[in-house]
Amino acid sequence: MLMLCLTWGFNQIAIKMVLPEIPPYLQAMLRSAGALAVILTIAAIRGTKLFARDGSLKAGLFCGVLFGVEFVLIYHGLQFTSASRASVFLYTAPFFVAAGSYQFLGERLRAVQWIGLAVSFAGVAFAIGVPQPDVDARVLLGDLMVVAGAMLWAATTLCVKATALIRCPPEKALGYQVAMSIPILGLAAWFAGETIPHVPGALTLSLMAWQAIWVVGMTFLIWFSLVKVHSASKLSAFTFITPLIGVAGGYLIMHDPLTPAFGVAAMLVIAGLYLVNKPAAVVG
Repeated sequence: MLMLCLTWGFNQIAIKMVLPEIPPYLQAMLRSAGALAVILTIAAIRGTKLFARDGSLKAGLFCGVLFGVEFVLIYHGLQFTSASRASVFLYTAPFFVAAGSYQFLGERLRAVQWIGLAVSFAGVAFAIGVPQPDVDARVLLGDLMVVAGAMLWAATTLCVKATALIRCPPEKALGYQVAMSIPILGLAAWFAGETIPHVPGALTLSLMAWQAIWVVGMTFLIWFSLVKVHSASKLSAFTFITPLIGVAGGYLIMHDPLTPAFGVAAMLVIAGLYLVNKPAAVVG
């Protein structure tokens, strides 16, 4: 889990580093295409029947649309906001999952989880509402696009939990999402008139391969495998580390400004994420 959190924390930084040479929608489309090849290869090695009829097609296609639009928003938002801010706002997704599970799945939330939701949303409101010298309307638009992407990420999670996708092999559930995102992102790139004017450099190509093969193609499958063996709530408790790593990495690698106001907001969001995912105490 620590390895996965490190990976996810640096992902927004990798996207920002690639943007000067590969525009956002093309970058996301190429990442999905590479990840799909990895998923199909793993499924073939494991003998997973991806095309067996199991009643998951409609839900899978719907989740795929959510997944594709999610990355349209996230990648476009990263053109406007910093990697540090995006890391914090993207990881509001667990809060939307918790709220959605209460609203749509009938799951009960403990008092500490409600407190966590309140703390995290206070952090988001503080980051967006408090004037900061390095934040203008363009940055705020990017922040809001990333938050919208986080909401769609949460909606995808809830869709998986509430439909036949929950019984699918990890390769199939993830395959639906990655495969559907390719034409959506391709259309977005076409409408935006995106092109790759020259052959990207070695660093850009390496970061693209890292995102496609490792981040999307493998870490999500590793996560699903861990959830099958270990308690999901205990694993989720680690995820508060991810935005912390993202903020630190953005500051050290991308030289993102770290104002006191945003530092307070980030700590509120991270504290709220920890409380929402804090495992319940076992009595006896």
